[in-house]
Amino acid sequence: MPTRAAARTGPRASLLAVLTATVLAATGTPALAAQDPGHPLDRAFARAAEEFDVPRDLLAAVGYGETHLDGHAGRPSQANGYGVMHLVSNPAHHTLERAADLTGAPLAALRSDAAVNVLGGAAVLRGYADALGLDARDRDDIDAWYPAVARYGGAEGPAAALYADTVYTFLADGIDALTPDGERITVTGRPVSPDKAGTAAPDPSVRSADYPSALWVPADPNNYTPGRTATVDKVVVHVTQGSYAGTISWFQNPASVVSSHYVVRSSDGQITQMVRDADTAYHARSANASSLGIEHEGFVDDPTWFTDTMYRSSAALTAALCEKYGIPKDRSHIIGHSEAPGNDHTDPGPHWDWDRYMELVDDTGAGDGTGDGLSFAAYTTQRPGSTGPQVTAVQRLLNAQGYPAGEEDGVFGTATEGAVKSFQTARGLDADGIVGARTWTALLSAGTTPELAEGAAGEDVKRVQRALTAALGSAVEADGSFGPATGTAVRSYQTSRELTADGIVGPDTWAALQAGR
Repeated sequence: MPTRAAARTGPRASLLAVLTATVLAATGTPALAAQDPGHPLDRAFARAAEEFDVPRDLLAAVGYGETHLDGHAGRPSQANGYGVMHLVSNPAHHTLERAADLTGAPLAALRSDAAVNVLGGAAVLRGYADALGLDARDRDDIDAWYPAVARYGGAEGPAAALYADTVYTFLADGIDALTPDGERITVTGRPVSPDKAGTAAPDPSVRSADYPSALWVPADPNNYTPGRTATVDKVVVHVTQGSYAGTISWFQNPASVVSSHYVVRSSDGQITQMVRDADTAYHARSANASSLGIEHEGFVDDPTWFTDTMYRSSAALTAALCEKYGIPKDRSHIIGHSEAPGNDHTDPGPHWDWDRYMELVDDTGAGDGTGDGLSFAAYTTQRPGSTGPQVTAVQRLLNAQGYPAGEEDGVFGTATEGAVKSFQTARGLDADGIVGARTWTALLSAGTTPELAEGAAGEDVKRVQRALTAALGSAVEADGSFGPATGTAVRSYQTSRELTADGIVGPDTWAALQAGR
């Protein structure tokens, strides 16, 4: 493990002078602002990494997680963040101003010049590293940067860990991305084992009471109104204009006075609920009282954020909400923010594929859609009195593992409850007779434990894919083919459970899944 030096308390002026002197021209403008006709952003990452002793790949992964390496021509995000590195200036966070102090660069350049913005991001990360006591040896270890990355996201508590976990998943998976100017930026994937000491990890057992596949991270009370003044009759689709964790942080900021009920992550479709369905989120002006809002990570002008996994996970959520509240599954009742009366927003924008989304909403609402009886886009909590195809799946899984659940009739009765409790006891789970996310994960992964990696295929891969859907709270297609999407889900699971994120389902990963972690 990396060492931890004592936190530095001495004057920073001399250190900053050394760090910035070589990149400031006589005019006070950073030398990185000069035109680079070759690979300007790649060179900016390399130069900023060298100047501030921050790993180049870490800088690139943070930038990719924040903006997909698109500075949006200096236009601000929802949280008033700028540039590739999303340097923020809002009432709660001031990384833009901090970057200006650390580099001597003008605010205008930090907002609009990609190279200067990357330099500013590196300076802020280095400042966090110094505050945490990382010495030169620590800074050479990319895993030691996890707490600094968590601080960079601007969130606190579990939301900060969500942000850092995403960055380390990109490091594990690798990055091969094109900037808006056509420049290719790559990061080679590698096993990661981040040092999470002192960072509050999300508790996967803290789930939404309205949609159990979602995490629960409440918005600040200033950003929504308890209760409703109208009947819920529509779902409003939004795009965050920022990152997943950044949006969660913004909704927890009392100064924002905005929120939505749910936020969906681009990379793996993870969902976080922030406002209860019964309460009024501030997301669509005149439609607030009668609607449920779903924010999707990304920017309206960049279709790379709208992944297959995001579409599927969001569609499963929308289908479940429509069924629960009797909302018709049509475009008159599932609308974009831009279509809500009295709004001046443009999201979800021209790149959102409405035809595909509505098709998925319809398909998701019709059962599991696979014909195998076990694969669902989301696994909802089942308890005594529940009925339907997911109860049938529970009964089938229990019977197959030798826990007699009775007839596989889709009715959660006494026999099924007793079998669930017996299974839970055997797996070290709370024997409450309720099939929540942890019990689903253990049930779906039960069986043999062969090592699986990309290229594998068959029923064992399906077991992993189903179990990951339950554990992560986001849809992983159970097609029995271990491709890149499954590899990403495996690494996301491994990172969030503090396992080595190598993308291989080996003994440790099987053990975690079968224990319902």
